[in-house]
Amino acid sequence: MTTTATAFETAPARSKIRVPHFVRGKLVWGEDNEYLSRDFGVPFVTPEIEYNELFVPRTEPGPAFDVPISEIIDFLVETAGHLTLEKNPYLQESLEMTVQVSALPRRIIENTFRRPGQFLTKQALEYRLERTFGSLDVLDGWVENTDPNGSVSRLRAFPPRLVHMLAGNSPSAAMTSIADAALIKAVNVFKMPSADPFTTVAVLRTMADIAPDHPVLKSISAVYWRGGDEKVESVLYRSQYFDKLVAWGGGAAIENAARYAGPGFGLISFDPKVSMSIVGREAFESEETLREVAELAAADATIFNQDACLAARHICVEGDIDQVDRFCALLHERLGVDREFASAVGPKPDADIREAVEGMRYLEPDYRVWGRFDGSGLVVRSPEMVDFHPNFKTVNVIPIAQLRDAASYATVATQTVGVYPPHRKAEIRNHLATAGVQRVVKLGGALRGSMGGPHDGMYPLHRMVNWVVDDDA
Repeated sequence: MTTTATAFETAPARSKIRVPHFVRGKLVWGEDNEYLSRDFGVPFVTPEIEYNELFVPRTEPGPAFDVPISEIIDFLVETAGHLTLEKNPYLQESLEMTVQVSALPRRIIENTFRRPGQFLTKQALEYRLERTFGSLDVLDGWVENTDPNGSVSRLRAFPPRLVHMLAGNSPSAAMTSIADAALIKAVNVFKMPSADPFTTVAVLRTMADIAPDHPVLKSISAVYWRGGDEKVESVLYRSQYFDKLVAWGGGAAIENAARYAGPGFGLISFDPKVSMSIVGREAFESEETLREVAELAAADATIFNQDACLAARHICVEGDIDQVDRFCALLHERLGVDREFASAVGPKPDADIREAVEGMRYLEPDYRVWGRFDGSGLVVRSPEMVDFHPNFKTVNVIPIAQLRDAASYATVATQTVGVYPPHRKAEIRNHLATAGVQRVVKLGGALRGSMGGPHDGMYPLHRMVNWVVDDDA
């Protein structure tokens, strides 16, 4: 292995992409291991993982444990100022590598690089921490409290030691995960995803150019191994080194991660979710209104070409069959439109969807299908939720008699529900929450969100830290 300051490289004699690691402030190159990317099987090579270099012994505090949170926020804000695609050579190189391995087109990938900037301001970061912890003081030291019985205790949100399985469906996930890890002063190992093993290192290199010896950088390593590789995970996923595994991924990845959870080593899981929309009868008040609602519904259904947990896959519509079919026709038109984070034509549906939908074409009038298998979008109207997983811009529309009936189609795996008209959210949010839903928004607002709110039914940073009490009782 060698350490250099050069960029991501594609070896001239081969088409294998050279992917470096970043280990506690140092860039590490090597071609010891070869892997294939998730979506297209593009080969890339990485250095060998040197395990001893990833660990800060438990006998020593992590490098950032006692760094004031104000200093860390300032560092993140300064970093955000340098994460401009047009000016940052590391992000530019990352983009060129990502377009080779991602199912998303260049235009959408470029747009994802611009997203985190709005969340990495001083005001936004402080607001989020205050919403999560009540006070920033618990991150910097021991906060004294006196209970009603007069007993005194001191509490600290103590920095943890974390392994992160990063999400691979958006480059912005790497940026936000690095910020999260820095805010709680954790010791971190990031497992980079095969769908994007580039952005994490690009961000860390940007930080290193600003302050190469910053304690936050000394607290972070970003490496790659194939998910499920027991030779690696049986070493890393141990309580003697780390407190928790923060895992983003599909069902198989989360199930594998759960095998390692046990006393002293916890799992914080951001497992696969399915989102939906609910359209009230008010959508049919006029043709203009119906068109507007179809556009809002299509915007929610096509986020990252439906490769996102918050992209709607099922839509419950309050109306009779003729009304619902009018909505379906307009929805199908709007699925095939270019948007900031969606393509007019995306990846074509897989064999499972094609087979299921073809069978439904012969089941009219109970079922009806709009669209072709060309990646521009499919709409399937059915009396009940279809038994396949809608994906590749495929939307399942279900007629309902009244809005609260939609709650019967929600489960604990339902993340986001968009509702039209917005004032009717209050009518059904308790029913949805009872079913297990974690987030209710205005139709068309799935990708947007208020700062400082929970994610997947929790405040992630609150879960990641170790809450320690010094009690005089």
